[in-house]
Amino acid sequence: MTAPDSARPEPAATGASAFRRLLAAAGASNLADGLQTIAVPWLASVLTRDPVQIALVTAATRIPWLLFSLPVGAITDRFDRRRLIAWADVARSGLLLAFAAVLALTGTGRAELQSHAGLLLGLLYALALLVGLAEVVGDNSSQTLIPSIVPRERLETANGRLWAVETVANQFVGPTFAGLLIGAGLALPFVVGGGGFAVAAAVVFTIAGSFRPPVEGPRRGLHREIAEGFRWLWRHRLLRSLAISLGVLNASSALATAVFVLFGQEVAGLDAAGFGLLTTGAALGAVIGSFVAPWLVRRLPQGSALALAVVVLAIGEAVQGLMSSFWPLWSATLVLGVFIVVWNVITVSLRQSLIPDRLLGRVNSVYRFFGWGTVALGTLLGGVLVALLEPAVGREWALRLPFLISGVIQLGLLAWAWPRIGNRQIEAARSGS
Repeated sequence: MTAPDSARPEPAATGASAFRRLLAAAGASNLADGLQTIAVPWLASVLTRDPVQIALVTAATRIPWLLFSLPVGAITDRFDRRRLIAWADVARSGLLLAFAAVLALTGTGRAELQSHAGLLLGLLYALALLVGLAEVVGDNSSQTLIPSIVPRERLETANGRLWAVETVANQFVGPTFAGLLIGAGLALPFVVGGGGFAVAAAVVFTIAGSFRPPVEGPRRGLHREIAEGFRWLWRHRLLRSLAISLGVLNASSALATAVFVLFGQEVAGLDAAGFGLLTTGAALGAVIGSFVAPWLVRRLPQGSALALAVVVLAIGEAVQGLMSSFWPLWSATLVLGVFIVVWNVITVSLRQSLIPDRLLGRVNSVYRFFGWGTVALGTLLGGVLVALLEPAVGREWALRLPFLISGVIQLGLLAWAWPRIGNRQIEAARSGS
């Protein structure tokens, strides 16, 4: 099932410079994105305490993966991937700055915000959807661009470095900075985020070269190209199984993250700054994971490393639901961060090496349709779950139980996944058998 050597062009001689610029842009855009991971749900929690409505705001950022990832994948295989990344960042910059202007006009005091709660919640849903759509375009284009500028033998190292930069910005600097900015004014994270995306776009525009994918024969209709990518993934047993596994992992985790802002406020007793700091545990873990993943792959078969990651993720999710204090929660998220990146580095590198370049955008989008589209469904279910459980078990345990349920689901997943994503299956896919 691997592509012949001729299916993927060798990276250009300027690949090192291009990759450094891509890293810099990823840092700026993920800093902006990290600000929103705190600012958006925190603003929603000021406007309402309803877990379903807060979950809807969180889900809105992921719904585009469910609705648009397939056509975006086909578009990624038609146009210059560098330009798609840059224009996606331009769009996100404009959206955040426009929303910040609306907040400034309505006022950012609690009473002023709540007096416009209906309007602002509607705009927040729209912002999350549109920014999420631009994220689908930018992220899918970025992953398909990397094999064009990085030699195949360095994909795991390059992906590890990219994950390190993205994670430091998205989960360490961004959320911490957001907590501080919220204290000064709720509009500020949106202003700074808009500026971050603008910087990212400017850097990507400076990457030299054309990154339009190769064309084999005449173009067919968009629906046929989407179907071709879907069929290719579905016939590839390993990648199909990895996509389904990622979907289950992400959907189950989303049960808890849907109302994590309420868990942080009501169970752990955190303010905006404390909640931002809590997310730095996962960020530091992800940085460690970006170095651990290549080291682990050299010492363990990839299938064994993936199985270890699932076990740790399952236990970590469940344990968080039994905690209340900052430092134990922070430590648990650190361990989770390490093994999330272990999973991501291995699976992304496998996709980049196994999928032919002309299909990379489409197949990646189908993969992420399964892997990320389920986050929206899990998030919505998480909010509904808390609302349904609260009358029976009380508010605190209604916020705790999604973590425990998530852990149980992930442990159950391993029994299904191991015969399909184990060491023998990965070796067979690499050898083309």
